[in-house]
Amino acid sequence: MISRRADGYIFVLCGQSKPYRKNAMHGGSGMENHDDFGSAKLPSEELEKNIQYICNLFKGDDTLQIRRVSNTANQGMKFCLLYADGMINNKLMNDDVVRPLMEYRFPESCGDLVGLLQDRVVCSNSVERTAQVEKVVQAIVYGDTVLLAEGSPEVLLLNTKGWTARAIAEPESERVLRGPREGFNESLLMNLSMIRRKLRTPDLKLNLLTFGRRTRTKACLCYLDTLVDKNVLENLKKRLSAIDIDGTLDTQYIAELIRDKPYACVDTVGSTEKPDVVCAKLLEGRIALVLDGTPQVLTVPYLFIESFQSDEDYYLSFFFASIGRILRILAFYISITLPAVYVAAVTFHPEILPASLLISTSQARQGVPFPTILEMILMLIVFEMLRESGSRMPGLMGQTLSIVGALVIGQAAVQAKIVSAPIIIIVAIVGITGLMNPKIKGFTILLRFLILVLASMLGLYGFLFGNLALLGLLYQTDSFGIPIMSNNSTRSFQDFKDSFIRAPWWYMLKRPRGLTRNQKRQKRSGAAK
Repeated sequence: MISRRADGYIFVLCGQSKPYRKNAMHGGSGMENHDDFGSAKLPSEELEKNIQYICNLFKGDDTLQIRRVSNTANQGMKFCLLYADGMINNKLMNDDVVRPLMEYRFPESCGDLVGLLQDRVVCSNSVERTAQVEKVVQAIVYGDTVLLAEGSPEVLLLNTKGWTARAIAEPESERVLRGPREGFNESLLMNLSMIRRKLRTPDLKLNLLTFGRRTRTKACLCYLDTLVDKNVLENLKKRLSAIDIDGTLDTQYIAELIRDKPYACVDTVGSTEKPDVVCAKLLEGRIALVLDGTPQVLTVPYLFIESFQSDEDYYLSFFFASIGRILRILAFYISITLPAVYVAAVTFHPEILPASLLISTSQARQGVPFPTILEMILMLIVFEMLRESGSRMPGLMGQTLSIVGALVIGQAAVQAKIVSAPIIIIVAIVGITGLMNPKIKGFTILLRFLILVLASMLGLYGFLFGNLALLGLLYQTDSFGIPIMSNNSTRSFQDFKDSFIRAPWWYMLKRPRGLTRNQKRQKRSGAAK
């Protein structure tokens, strides 16, 4: 059925139809819609009544355009085009719809006018016959055209969509030095075409969905049928069908509604803007959700180690990729623990510091009126404010604000004896290491403060309790039934080959355990023997 596609259509409206039912429910996506028309059809075979009926549905919308057309050879053949201004391809409309309707020589008697229009008159790559009001309304609001014909009992749906989309470009948040540079944009069909171009197999399945009672946003589930775990797929579809919201403008709306633990601070749904990343995850048995109107694509299940993986890891030598991944993991741990370790050592356990370091730290703190914990929290908050303001400012201005602000405020705070110099050094190191893992920025900030508070109350014991709580949280969290730490719960080398390090390709014989029912990725190559 053409109505299941995400692209647009033209409607040739004709026919005796059932009265409009206000409370009819729309099937297919499992979501209610205040504008659903169920199986309601247009009220009449008369052209003017149908035009008036549709115009009443769009009352108050000045962008709805009406274009009446008469056939030059047969003045009895009357048509009318209804569409939203600015959302159609004008050239396509004029050349493939308006001109054929005006110039075609209709026979004296047309037994099946809709069939004649479909097969010989209107030029379109997508045609469907229908008379449902729901499809008419959705076609207009999605940038398609409605063609009404006098005395015809059915409808034709034809594609004439023509709005412009942002050009394909490299995502700002996922820049690479080597590898594909293309990124998703806000067009669902273009995003799906980029995935299809990389996975040229009929095993790739694309299931279209609709979300939002008011926005009626199109979405698509993508997966490889022979690799996907059917239990995960059914679980995801069940959660998606339970969504009942008025609008979905970004995939984050959906991500929060389908998470395993809604209040957990750790992510259980992945997100990316790059087609090569999505295809790589599909090849491991994951499922992708593409939403119209946003470049962010969700992937499930999600493993915690993915937070430290970069798509560039697979385009560089495994030596350099492994070093980079180890540095990112180390940076994450430093970012969440260094402030807590410093506060615990200075406040509760000064004996663990070397004498020279303890003396220099004490001298730096002379004249500072605040306790160490307050200094640390104050400067961490100031740094986060500078980072957030810099990210909101345009281009070079934001970078300048972040760098100059940090230098000026840090230097002035030390000279004014508001904070000590070691605090500035700690905060600077924490800020740099925190920027190495942008995927878990929020999780890192939250953990940093939680462990810092525990260390300020219990010293190193609080620091240890915080680390144990973190491990407990990670090992108890699932993503659609798959533990997010599943790759670390075994001694098999194949489960570690793409975790803390990136092993050579000839050693990565199997896909990650638990994600797919078909773990075999490749045969053992000569280098692996």
